[in-house]
Amino acid sequence: MSQVEKTRGGASRRDVLRIGAGAGGLVIAFSLAGRSEAATGAVGPAKINTYVRIAPDGVVTIIGKNPEVGQGIKTSLPMIIAEELDVDWKDVRVEQADNDPVAYGRQIAGGSTATPLHWDELRRVGAAGRAMIVAAAAKDWGVPAGECTTASGVVSHARTRKRATYGALAAKAAAMPAPADLALLPLKDAKDYKIIGKFTGQVDNLKIVTGQPLFGVDTRLPGMLYATFLKAPVFGAKVSSADLTAALAVKGVRKAFVVEGGTELTGLLPGVAVVADSWWAAMKGREKLNVQWAAHPTSAQSTANFDARAAELSKTKPQQTLRSDGDTTAALKAAATTVEAAYVYPFISHANLEPQNCTAHFKDGKMEMWAPTQLPEPGRQLVAKTLGIAPENIVVHLIRGGGGFGRRLTNDPMVEAAWIAREAGAPVKLLWTREDDMRHDFYRPGGYHYLRAGLDAGGAVTAWENHFVTFGDKEQISVASMAPTEFPARFVPNYRYDTSLMPLGFPTGPLRAPRSNALSWVAHSFIDELAHAAGADQVAFRLKLLGDADKVGEDPAVYEAGRMRGVLAEVAKRAGWGRKLPARSGLGCAFHYSHRGYFAEVIEVAVADDGAVKVIKAWAVGDVGRQIVNPAGADNQVQGSVLDGISSALTQEITFDNGAVVQGNFNDYPLMRISESAPVDVHFLITDNLPTGLGEPALPPAPPALCNAIFAATGVRIRKLPIDTALLKKA
Repeated sequence: MSQVEKTRGGASRRDVLRIGAGAGGLVIAFSLAGRSEAATGAVGPAKINTYVRIAPDGVVTIIGKNPEVGQGIKTSLPMIIAEELDVDWKDVRVEQADNDPVAYGRQIAGGSTATPLHWDELRRVGAAGRAMIVAAAAKDWGVPAGECTTASGVVSHARTRKRATYGALAAKAAAMPAPADLALLPLKDAKDYKIIGKFTGQVDNLKIVTGQPLFGVDTRLPGMLYATFLKAPVFGAKVSSADLTAALAVKGVRKAFVVEGGTELTGLLPGVAVVADSWWAAMKGREKLNVQWAAHPTSAQSTANFDARAAELSKTKPQQTLRSDGDTTAALKAAATTVEAAYVYPFISHANLEPQNCTAHFKDGKMEMWAPTQLPEPGRQLVAKTLGIAPENIVVHLIRGGGGFGRRLTNDPMVEAAWIAREAGAPVKLLWTREDDMRHDFYRPGGYHYLRAGLDAGGAVTAWENHFVTFGDKEQISVASMAPTEFPARFVPNYRYDTSLMPLGFPTGPLRAPRSNALSWVAHSFIDELAHAAGADQVAFRLKLLGDADKVGEDPAVYEAGRMRGVLAEVAKRAGWGRKLPARSGLGCAFHYSHRGYFAEVIEVAVADDGAVKVIKAWAVGDVGRQIVNPAGADNQVQGSVLDGISSALTQEITFDNGAVVQGNFNDYPLMRISESAPVDVHFLITDNLPTGLGEPALPPAPPALCNAIFAATGVRIRKLPIDTALLKKA
């Protein structure tokens, strides 16, 4: 370690390690500044507030602190610790942490935040552990610690030729004082990395491919019962009456009861629970229920009504102005060319392959839960508040989720399972059906955009207006959630962004790359229209729009245009932009900044005479900073994001009728099949910026790149999603 990097952030003396001996090994726990200490003195190996355990045989166990829902964080965060600890990855075992906000702070899977929030923090964990072990060896050998080196879990001293394994030193290291200042600990130079930056398989891969119990649906407890929970088709409607007699007569059904519930859509809603010896019996009992639901105001809402009302609002004065730069009215009058268009996108479901579920056991006033949640501590607090249990009497075990995409940030399955388990008096696993999952989601909200833009004689964009009609209450929705800084804000001198809101009785929530996943399609499809109107090359037009400045705006909303120009130029090069293609084939491009990541993408399509769209290939180039922690996981995230975005544009739509969701399963809400997917070429530009996340930023450019490619192939502009292939039939 000839070169070192000092950590950022000015760690204080409270940023220390708690070191303890247990079972002959070393246990390392990390306490962040400003968080209360959970324990003092020796920390046993069974403690869950530890990151690292080192056994006498040299096996290193590292705790994955954040929930794992397929984003690979259970692998990449321990890789960061292992690198600075200076052990071999083959000697590392990874265990999932339970929910413990005292030991770990905020544990979340969402927002592509894990890498940027923990990059420095977890390197210090590994570096401090290494320093303690080196100090123990130096004391034992009577040599300066600075003369000792480490590699592959071994400490060596060249002059005396002494060496010892971490396992042999672990107990002695436990008695050493913690480093006085973590900010002064040397960190490895990137050129010396042996784990970070190497293609590494996910730690759960073997269990996944061999079908071993791992996910929430696999949870089994002694004496466990199974539950299903029937809620009204109309969100929040109460039970008017329920005849449970036939359900209780089904063999294996133990209990059936009405849950009064409340009105908060993120909490415990009214419904009827059926508890049985088996999932089959629970479902058979549910089929026998005779439930009448009370009238509810949301029953008057429907997609058809939304469409009609949006059209009306588009012709009226907007309710709010979110951003106004310059004078768009004057600029549009002076424009050499004006372009108008309306874009519409639907509500969509998260459609996790693993339906919502949770297992709970209430005993002696305490609740123990096994939950595939993305946000465990708010889930624990929700259960505590709803059931009147002290939070400290609730234990939440984090279970791997079969997909999250933002759905598992909402913990309604947790509070349902907890309530049912308390009533049942036994451990209960609540499992939703696919129809439950799709019809009681927290949807990505739909939207209607009415745009006008002006071009000068040279083809430059001089004005941009957008009247965005969407859903919610203007007293509840913040300006930030409507994204007044989304591109091309700040890049057009005369820019106006207005909104009008319609009331909504259906719950909405974040879905992978929230906000950007929809607004990017609108903005970059319309930009394609403007390029066409200007008679300009699509890539050249976008580079011109990005301008010459490297950075635009002020912190914390700086847009690094130089980084975006870099990824756009690179993806065009890799895709062979401008090459000749067969008839009814086309290339489309788009870029977007989302969740700290800069991505540009090109998609090639071929459109059959009957209108069927085939994606031939996609290219994605991203800039997420100076270091990719796990290239295998990074490639997986980008490829999945691009295909996810393409799938949403092609087929996904949630509609409402009489206050209820129409779609219920994959027959009427199809996802992209493996046979329909296409290769995605992934490339990263390495720049001198802090590492950031990858779960979300690669998705937003995919839908507009796809639709722009379809226009290049057919001349048909897609202004409504999902894509109606009937419009693409050859005349």
